[in-house]
Amino acid sequence: MPVFFWYYLVIINCLGTFLFVFDKFCAKKNKRRISEKTLHLVELLGFVFISLILMPVIHHKNHKPKYYLVSIFIAIFWLSGFVLFFKYGN
Repeated sequence: MPVFFWYYLVIINCLGTFLFVFDKFCAKKNKRRISEKTLHLVELLGFVFISLILMPVIHHKNHKPKYYLVSIFIAIFWLSGFVLFFKYGN
């Protein structure tokens, strides 16, 4: 995989972590929240695996089965992409 892809993943995961933690902070303070669509979009862009780790760690979005299910489907999409890349991309 090209090195810029790994840089991209680091950047998108830092951004996603910030958004996820910030949304948790806003939830605790009853402030305006980040929409689930936005969080799922960032997951789709590459943040999904860290989000699945953060959910139980910071106790955020873990009581929302629908959110968790969409995240699982996004993770399956990413895993499928990796499998296809390593099987046919080399």
